Amino acid sequence: MKHKDGKYHSQPEKPFKIVPATLLVIVLCGFSFYLGGIFCSEKSRLEGKSVQDVSKTVSSPKEPAVDPLQIKSMAFPECSADFQDYTPCTDPRRWRKYGSHRLTFLERHCPPMSERKQCLVPPPDGYKPPIRWPKSRDECWYRNVPYNWINKQKSNQNWLRKQGEKFLFPGGGTMFPRGVGAYVDLMQDLIPEMRDGTVRTAIDTGCGVASWGGDLLDRGILTVSLAPRDNHEAQVQFALERGIPAILGVISTQRLPFPSNSFDMAHCSRCLIPWTEFGGIYLLEVHRILRPGGFWVLSGPPVNYENRWRGWNTTVEEQKSDYEKLEGLLTSMCFKMYAKKDDIAVWQKSSDSSCYNKLAEPDVYPAKCDDSLEPDSAWYTPLRPCVVVPKPELKKSALESLPKWPERLQVAPERISNVPGGSSSALKHDDGKWKVRAKHYKKLLPALGTNEIRNVMDMNTVYGGFAAAVIDDPLWTMNVVSSYAANTLPVVYDRGLIGTFHDWCEAFSTYPRTYDLLHLDGLFTAESHRCDMKYVLLEMDRILRPKGYALIRESSYFIDAIASIAKGLKWSCRREDTEYGVAKEKLLVCQKKLWYSASGSSR
Repeated sequence: MKHKDGKYHSQPEKPFKIVPATLLVIVLCGFSFYLGGIFCSEKSRLEGKSVQDVSKTVSSPKEPAVDPLQIKSMAFPECSADFQDYTPCTDPRRWRKYGSHRLTFLERHCPPMSERKQCLVPPPDGYKPPIRWPKSRDECWYRNVPYNWINKQKSNQNWLRKQGEKFLFPGGGTMFPRGVGAYVDLMQDLIPEMRDGTVRTAIDTGCGVASWGGDLLDRGILTVSLAPRDNHEAQVQFALERGIPAILGVISTQRLPFPSNSFDMAHCSRCLIPWTEFGGIYLLEVHRILRPGGFWVLSGPPVNYENRWRGWNTTVEEQKSDYEKLEGLLTSMCFKMYAKKDDIAVWQKSSDSSCYNKLAEPDVYPAKCDDSLEPDSAWYTPLRPCVVVPKPELKKSALESLPKWPERLQVAPERISNVPGGSSSALKHDDGKWKVRAKHYKKLLPALGTNEIRNVMDMNTVYGGFAAAVIDDPLWTMNVVSSYAANTLPVVYDRGLIGTFHDWCEAFSTYPRTYDLLHLDGLFTAESHRCDMKYVLLEMDRILRPKGYALIRESSYFIDAIASIAKGLKWSCRREDTEYGVAKEKLLVCQKKLWYSASGSSR
């Protein structure tokens, strides 16, 4: 101990300092005995009372009450009629601000906060509820997607045909003049894995009106059809109006919003992507998102150049050179030729690590990517001129190692171990939970499970549990994983489902009026510290079809505020209990009203 003189003394304290403490203990014991007597007499007096009376005088401890978030009611004005096809982050009005090199202007460029719209996007004059699935695959209302340019430009290729009040989709395309069915039949002859459940997920780059993806649905293959907002005006909107999965996107300077090693097959039918230019960087991105053992299918230039070159405004020598460049580039990326016939060529991404090991040698192009960038990083992530090498330890993620569809939906993928807390038992628990929830949802929303609801988005999924629970219904689900959340999207794809990364502080990559049902579970609880609730709900209104539904599962703290904003969106909502009736969590079942712009002729 250090004394006032600054010196340390090790000798024990004097005995007289202990005496007061001893006396204090004796006094306290006597006082406790006295209090105990008082308590016992009081206890005897209370024993004559009923248990019910006692329970009234003693309150059990409770969690501190949290008052629900309250906001002022608000009403949103209508946007002007020229915003009927408004896509905030791919807005042609803003293209001139961005460069044309590698079509940069077609990528996502979201408006700053000061330019965000706080108005309701109107439907086209004469809009009708979409034709229901499966009839919608072959026809849609002209007034719902009133674009004549694509009709006139592609009429000779049989993409679509205007007839009376409808657009008809005969199933034609640039490279399948005999119809998409015959085209896919030939493809299945070349790739038998398309028939037995091996191939389940696909991506179609430059999708047109998504006839290829639409045909594959009947064959058990789920396709993300991808196209930019360009002079074709509404390829993706046509796809979604038909009830076929699609998303706005372009391979330009940024990675596509998908994890690595996800799709079982990638397809390009004369999509005009310059695969061998810029060091093959576009093909390197296809390689990244294609799983080991997956297939890349190309039809159109330069495939079958010997017979087709005259129609391509080129020479046979130029096309031969292009084809040889393509073959060399694919080989250097560890693709191998799998099959080829007529206009279709198929390459397979290698699962053999020995090929990828060679990419680490000096002066090899393209080289192996280093570890400075996570292979699944795919939200505003620049493309890189290198090969993302499959991780050797993830052997069960290769196409040949995955269970066939539909068994793979129920099997815990190998990559679930990369998710914090992820395991086989966690997936099983999640699936069981969503089966109970989906059953409850169908009681609250009878349209769920019927052909009234076709295009569904799960706005903040974890493992795709909601999509798995409704897999047998006549719908498809776009599973969205927040770019700020745990990376669970590889698990979604390994299960045979589709999805995308997204940040809900921004607009989604789709046209207005493209989803029948938006489902969210705790999105505002997870993102309210970053994203303004008002703008998220405005975006939900933009992409939701008139008479479509929003199924909002949220903390009781947010539910009243959401309902207040929804009223300003012209939604009708009702508050419901969850399947277990817990007080801290509630459901809002909302439906969007069909209304028309004040400047239009319809009411």
